[in-house]
Amino acid sequence: MTSETHSKNIALHGEETDNPGFSSIRVPDLVELVERQLLQAIFEGRLPPGSRIVEAELSRQMGVSRAPLREAARRLESQGVIVSTPRKGFTVRTFSPKEIQDLFQVRLGLEVMAARLACEVATDAQLASLKAYADDMLERAPTLSNIERVTMDLGMHTAISRLSGNEYLQRIFANMQAEIRICQGFIERQYRDPVFIAQSHFPVVDAILRRDADAAEKALRVHLVDAQDKAHAQVLHGDQAPDARPSAMPSSAPVPATQAKPKAGATASPVSSSRRKPPRP
Repeated sequence: MTSETHSKNIALHGEETDNPGFSSIRVPDLVELVERQLLQAIFEGRLPPGSRIVEAELSRQMGVSRAPLREAARRLESQGVIVSTPRKGFTVRTFSPKEIQDLFQVRLGLEVMAARLACEVATDAQLASLKAYADDMLERAPTLSNIERVTMDLGMHTAISRLSGNEYLQRIFANMQAEIRICQGFIERQYRDPVFIAQSHFPVVDAILRRDADAAEKALRVHLVDAQDKAHAQVLHGDQAPDARPSAMPSSAPVPATQAKPKAGATASPVSSSRRKPPRP
């Protein structure tokens, strides 16, 4: 191999060379950073359902122009988190009883399929990881904040969708997660015992660990129908906003220019724990 050929080969692999080609220029996605802050504020209730996205105020707080804020709002509109109204601008999505029903019908169908597939195709190591996650969620339940519990709860359901091995299913479920997470916030406020919420996942997990697809489907239907009923009740009572509702968006400083993207698929460190069975209904 000649020296010139060797230099070209190194350049193609992105390594340093005396005869470099063009290198990639990494520019942070400002719209994505704004989108992430808006989502966090919505999930934490700082922008509760029905509240307006006041572009001038929020762009001032974030230290950005209105253009990336507006584009971030459009992205969240495509996810079903924000709605736009002519001459009124963007507002945080509220849910009707029919929308709750529709969302959970699709969610139930997807998650039942995921659980059944997981019983068939998941490896023993993957099932052990699922159990470790469930144990960790139960162990940490008393000390987590509401939003942290919601995050771990959704992480459990996401893990089951991944164990299905079906990439199309995972993609559809991922596209629903923002709406599911908002509804999960409604459900969280219906429960008084965070340990019981964590325990309610164990019939599903135990059935999957036994690779009993019928039992997994039955347990999942009980679990999700109960969640749907609680979200439905919250909406019917007109209580879609969190109990504590700060009036402002983030008091945090402007969006940083170089914010690291969170690692995909990160989960809590599994720990073993003893678990109590949930009380019989």
